[in-house]
Amino acid sequence: MDMFYIGFRDPLFSIIIFFTIIFLITFFSYWWGRYRRKENSTHLDRFLEQFRALPSENELKVLISSGELSQKSWMLLAASYSKNGDYEKSIEIYNELLKVSEKENLFEIMFILGKTYFKAGFLERSRQIFLEILKYNPRTPQALHYLLLVYEYMRDYQAAIDVLEPLDELGEDILLDKTYLTALTLLQNVKFSEEEKAQKLLNLYKENHKLAYMIFEFLFRVNPQIAWENLHLEDAELLTEVLWRLDSKDLNLDIIAKSKYLQELYSARGDVTLVTESAIFELDVLIGLQGRANATLSFEYVCKSCKATNPFGFTRCSACHAIDSAMVEYGLSKDYIKEFSEENNSFQ
Repeated sequence: MDMFYIGFRDPLFSIIIFFTIIFLITFFSYWWGRYRRKENSTHLDRFLEQFRALPSENELKVLISSGELSQKSWMLLAASYSKNGDYEKSIEIYNELLKVSEKENLFEIMFILGKTYFKAGFLERSRQIFLEILKYNPRTPQALHYLLLVYEYMRDYQAAIDVLEPLDELGEDILLDKTYLTALTLLQNVKFSEEEKAQKLLNLYKENHKLAYMIFEFLFRVNPQIAWENLHLEDAELLTEVLWRLDSKDLNLDIIAKSKYLQELYSARGDVTLVTESAIFELDVLIGLQGRANATLSFEYVCKSCKATNPFGFTRCSACHAIDSAMVEYGLSKDYIKEFSEENNSFQ
């Protein structure tokens, strides 16, 4: 039996004790880590459960003031609510953060709150926030840009134009904004007749060669003859939808004959037979069909700046607020208007 006995002075005994201690430390560290992770996970689940149930304003106040989450975490949570369209809860969080925030973070939260009010459609509250920011930090171009947008959406175009002056002093390029707001002011001015508006808008276009879609959509609607006479053919593609929906009696065949694109467009529509094919797939298909199928062009518009899509033509992108950034994309669809017209005629 002595062979199994190890004296405490034996070096082997020390090695066994050493590895036993390491094993015990490792064992307890592993299980203690698992226990803490489980506790943290349970605590986090309990905490997040409060937001799945959308806590009240008073509950939010208690949670934010308790400091269980950092300010950055609350900001991310509010941004998540805003992204999902729950602006009310996002606004509540930002308002509560303003009450407990330090001075250096105050204007950042106010700016984000102003943007959230703007997205939610609370334009007057958004205006008040941005004016308050500019009261103490007048050289803040981001706040000025959003204040301009707020006034534009409120249709207070003169106030929006006034915002351009400090932006100009800050070195911002305001020419396009000024042209756009001037055009909006003309379109909304009830003192001018449609012919007077058309002439003033045309003068504005000649000065800057900007806002082609906005200006010529109006011109083709009120005076197609003037629109054709002043249309720059390089803008024809952007105006495809306007030109496609134009009444046959309002076409100017002399100008159409000067443009290969217009020849293809109206050959596809069936008004003329000036070409037999097109490099644009949709137009080539319609030219080849020659009216044998109930098909037409469909349109959508893509912002060059942010790539957001819109089913309708626009001058200012609703996503990134860029001006004159639309480009048109075509598709083929069933001509429901023609089908409806044929059905009505069949009952007569």
